[in-house]
Amino acid sequence: MDILYLLIPLSLVLVFAIGAVFWWAVNHKQFDDLEDQGQRIVDDLDG
Repeated sequence: MDILYLLIPLSLVLVFAIGAVFWWAVNHKQFDDLEDQGQRIVDDLDG
């Protein structure tokens, strides 16, 4: 049971860190144009 005193705060820190990275990505418009990147790869292979 003593390990829970380590694992619970560690998991909360990890969740907040992942949330902060996701928040940063959304605010910096990293997810705005997902289709263009995939199409650009296909266009480069054709020609």
